[in-house]
Amino acid sequence: MAQNTAERADPGAAPQPPVVVKKYANRRLYNTESSSYVTLEDLAKMVRIGRDFVVYDAKSGDDITRSVLTQIIVEEESKGHNLLPTPFLRQLIGFYGDNMQGLVPRYLEFAMEGFSRQQEQMKTAMERTIGGLIPFAPGIGGLEELGKQNMAMMERAMSLFTPFARSEARGEPPSVEALQEEIQRLRALLSEHEKKA
Repeated sequence: MAQNTAERADPGAAPQPPVVVKKYANRRLYNTESSSYVTLEDLAKMVRIGRDFVVYDAKSGDDITRSVLTQIIVEEESKGHNLLPTPFLRQLIGFYGDNMQGLVPRYLEFAMEGFSRQQEQMKTAMERTIGGLIPFAPGIGGLEELGKQNMAMMERAMSLFTPFARSEARGEPPSVEALQEEIQRLRALLSEHEKKA
């Protein structure tokens, strides 16, 4: 999520507990807070306004929030709202089952948090500059450039993992030293971005 619920909602208000949504065998989603059936689009709107929710399988009680969020992304992409570039998706798929898989989620989370902070800073700067006369529009100023910089940063970080893929493709397992060097480079990269943020 671009911002957490507490940041988007009234800053002085206590955070609301997540809405519980139950998914039934017929694939229908039931919002227990509003006592009504909802769609994936309704859940996407909740994400956009910062309203947190959890989804449970009605029969087993399993938390299936991650798979429902993934379904929302797939639905948005199928509508032509292409947010995830094809090379990024290929790289991401390549990390499933990879020995560095455990580092990828934290890095992606960190990168998205950094992007959200930069977006908020840019919005604030634009509002100060223009005096709040027009609403913030994504096409204004350097947001596109900022997006390109963030994508380049993510691609550079993802490329740190590729030496392992190349050595494995040649039939050579990565050495412990190579793994340790890559981990040190990742730590340095994360540290550098934390200082900038």
